[in-house]
Amino acid sequence: MIDDALRRLSPKSNMAKALAYGRKRWDALTRYLGEGIAEMDNNIAERSIRSIAIGRKNWLFTGSKAGGTRAAAIYSVIGTCQLNGVEPQAYITDVIEKIASDWPASRWDELMPWNWTDDNKRTRQAA
Repeated sequence: MIDDALRRLSPKSNMAKALAYGRKRWDALTRYLGEGIAEMDNNIAERSIRSIAIGRKNWLFTGSKAGGTRAAAIYSVIGTCQLNGVEPQAYITDVIEKIASDWPASRWDELMPWNWTDDNKRTRQAA
């Protein structure tokens, strides 16, 4: 059907270019139909890297190499929070408060995003 349409269209027309593009990638375009597992599009992957693309210009102007290192560290913390289902702002606020209040170094593992729980949030919900 695509081949029939391509024969009738001028090769330089926009429609012919679009059909040729689709025909060349037909296997990839229909792969998701074979097993039913694959997604029809890559929106999930695109959304996961969106913050990188949006922030790229901002990261160019960190002020110094040390500023870039600090920015990379905080972005790593935020990413780790997101991967562990933790709200980054609540996590960072709570951890900074605990460290400033002389949290013992022997218990720092409790402050890691994968171990952290928002005690304040749990207390508010119980009240």
